[in-house]
Amino acid sequence: MEVEILARIQFAFTVAFHYIYPPLSIGLGLLMVIFEGLFLRTKNRQYEQLARFYTKIFGLTFGIGVATGIVMEFEFGTNWAVYSRYVGDVFGSALAAEGIFAFAMESGFLGLLLFGWNRVKPWVHFIATVMVLIGSMFSAVWIVVANSWQQTPAGFHVLGEGLHARAEITDFWAMVFNPSSVDRLWHVWNGSFLAGAFLVLSISAYYILKGRFIDLSKKSFKIALMVALIVSLAQAFSGHSSANVVAEHQPAKLAALEGQYEDSDDAGIMIFGWVNQEEQKTIGVEIPSMLHILTHQERGKDVIRGLNSFPIDQRPTAINAIFQFYHIMVGIGFGLIGLSLMAAYFWWRGKLFEQKWLLRIFVFSAILPQIANQFGWFAAEMGRQPWVVYGLLRTSDALSEAVTAEQVLFSLILFFVVYLFLFLLFVYLLNKKIKHGPEKADQKLYADSPKRSIKGLVE
Repeated sequence: MEVEILARIQFAFTVAFHYIYPPLSIGLGLLMVIFEGLFLRTKNRQYEQLARFYTKIFGLTFGIGVATGIVMEFEFGTNWAVYSRYVGDVFGSALAAEGIFAFAMESGFLGLLLFGWNRVKPWVHFIATVMVLIGSMFSAVWIVVANSWQQTPAGFHVLGEGLHARAEITDFWAMVFNPSSVDRLWHVWNGSFLAGAFLVLSISAYYILKGRFIDLSKKSFKIALMVALIVSLAQAFSGHSSANVVAEHQPAKLAALEGQYEDSDDAGIMIFGWVNQEEQKTIGVEIPSMLHILTHQERGKDVIRGLNSFPIDQRPTAINAIFQFYHIMVGIGFGLIGLSLMAAYFWWRGKLFEQKWLLRIFVFSAILPQIANQFGWFAAEMGRQPWVVYGLLRTSDALSEAVTAEQVLFSLILFFVVYLFLFLLFVYLLNKKIKHGPEKADQKLYADSPKRSIKGLVE
């Protein structure tokens, strides 16, 4: 197998595995803030129990996320030296900002969040929880900015030529607010909130079905359901906005996402289908004219370009994979809306927790936002090909000259073994925490003074 393919597989594997955890951290952070805020407002100890329980799960996801994210920085240097040189000035600014303004804030307050329950006043601990959430969201800001710059570069000029060319920032804020960054950031945040909300819904539904922590779980289920309903609806709008940016700035990617080969002034949207790349034809169920209506607000306005209007070497190759990833993501998104609306309907009727079949669905629903998040990234990154920086640097030109296929394959196998171990460890510890459940209601969770021991936290 070629070095380029192996290097892309290795980076895709490490990024995909890492991306299981940051969305969970952001989503759980929001729920932790809500639970702890409700406790401060109502003095109801059950909200305190929920905040502490999900803080433990947050700590687990944060730790695994940090461990799995470090590897990617080394891959830039070992496998993608030309790419690192080209984007070094741009990424250096964004990732330095992420370290200074986001990760430092998040990790700094994390200690107080995890170990301050019995040492500080409740309002001080709540501030720490809020700051951890803000830090995790800021971290996503700079990562999305860096990635979005690759999709829609702005605020730079190119110095040098050939393999020694590099992009240099001329306008920092133009780089930060490049054409796709804001829309993609909202989309990532919403996906993260959904990952956290549906994990809480899953755990709560599990407890209710098992007859454990009934009152506690009903409260957490209702709160997480409200978050899921609001965010799932918001995600549909942010997805539409992101797609409009793709239509304007990355027309070849849009054609790949929709499996469209020919130009059209009245293009429809495929609900589901299959792309036959040999015959350059997409077969499936289509909503006529809808793509034009969504991108141009009317039929027959302008032409949406098909793949055949682009040179072969300037358009993606794995069209069917891109098409399937994108449509599965969209399908799951609407599925989450439907599931949330169904649960909200039964809640309104006062019969939510009588629907055992629905609770069983929610137990397994935690995997759905994860699949949507992963497949969304796959579609976005594969749809950008053959460019690693859209229209400027080709993926095939971004590789390190010295690395060999054998070296990449060997390291890929090692990463797979290590990451598999980390994943099994994560599942084991998560399962252990869920089976243990929240602390008992009569246990003292907060300190009356900052001088108390933290023994209760670590037991």
